[in-house]
Amino acid sequence: MNAWVVVVALMSAGCARAPAPGGATRAGSPPPPIVAAVAAEAGPVGEAAPAPVASVAPIVAAPLAAPQTEAAPEGADFIDQARVVFRVAACGPSGEVPARFDATVVARHCDELSRAYAEYRKSWVDVAEPFIAALRPANLPRVVVYPFGGGDLVSALATFPDATEITTVSLEPAGDIRPIDRLAADFLAHELQVHRSHLERLFEKAHSRTDNLDRESKTELPGELLFALAALVVHGDEPLSLRYFHVRRDGSLSWVTRAEIDAARKPADRRALFANAELRFRRAGAADAPACTLRHIGVNLDDDHLKVDPGLLAHLNAKGKVAAMTKAATHLLWNDHFSLIRGYLVEHTDWMASDSTGLPPRIAAPAGFTQDTYGTFDGPSPFGDPDARDAADLKSLFASQPARELPFRYGYPDSHGHAHLIITHRGR
Repeated sequence: MNAWVVVVALMSAGCARAPAPGGATRAGSPPPPIVAAVAAEAGPVGEAAPAPVASVAPIVAAPLAAPQTEAAPEGADFIDQARVVFRVAACGPSGEVPARFDATVVARHCDELSRAYAEYRKSWVDVAEPFIAALRPANLPRVVVYPFGGGDLVSALATFPDATEITTVSLEPAGDIRPIDRLAADFLAHELQVHRSHLERLFEKAHSRTDNLDRESKTELPGELLFALAALVVHGDEPLSLRYFHVRRDGSLSWVTRAEIDAARKPADRRALFANAELRFRRAGAADAPACTLRHIGVNLDDDHLKVDPGLLAHLNAKGKVAAMTKAATHLLWNDHFSLIRGYLVEHTDWMASDSTGLPPRIAAPAGFTQDTYGTFDGPSPFGDPDARDAADLKSLFASQPARELPFRYGYPDSHGHAHLIITHRGR
């Protein structure tokens, strides 16, 4: 996803999970301590500066809750590596820092990152989550599809806290989690600094940037998965399993095995094994809480690629009716080269949250959708190649409806820096 240079805010929610330990409700309640600092998020333009966050305390490794009892899925599970990245790089409240790493380096990183979490939660999540909750129908499908959604689990969770399954799709591969096993101790501080700066920028922009995600894909640790693990920290969750998969042409999934990984000799073949990942998670410390599933699929969503390999659309079609979202998608859904994924959304979506880069009115209205507008839209941001006809239609749509204030940014601003949100739903 692409970006805009303005300081604002970003993402997340909770997959039909149980309330936080202690009986607190999800909205407005702080997640578990992150190395003794409060987790939260960064915010919209004009937001007052957040209150200072307490300094970090010495690292104390909290035990992870026992996994739920259920049949083991197929494929190799890389949960051990995921838990190390969760603790060391995402600064989760559970897991241990490996002995080969300097605990003071990790503590310093987590002190700074925890402040960014706290600012982001206060100024974006705690504002956006209840606002969207008031708009969201109670009977929505709990399966969510988020095209062009790489690196943005955090806002998907804020938008759909009752989801049980979230599928994000973008060009960026999930990435190989295993390099944490061989990351040199003397390189740790540099690696953490790079990822921290990308996460802080993510929180500032209110959406994932394609250039950030591209740089993240060239680091030792996989940025796509690190962003997802950071989203778990923001929302008070913990990882349960991490597996990789292929999408067959009929839409079914096959799971990557250790034998398959060991047999891959060419770098391209090895990279392909780690393009798609399934991360299962639940409320931290709540052993009886239901699990939620994130599946990230790294694929080009243009028509040419989807025609060559129909597996993704077959996989998505099998989900039936879904809730959806998209934002900061460079206006690709306005482009007829993306008609297949756009057609999928038209056919299968019951309710969708987006900025201006969602379904344009010329597509939504004939398909029987109503579009409700929030905030101000004077014209599209310049990212991608916005279509003049769609821009005019969307401006007219906003002008035709009552003014509804929007106290946070959801993806791109408009051409004059205004926040805006569009809810596209069936019927009136």
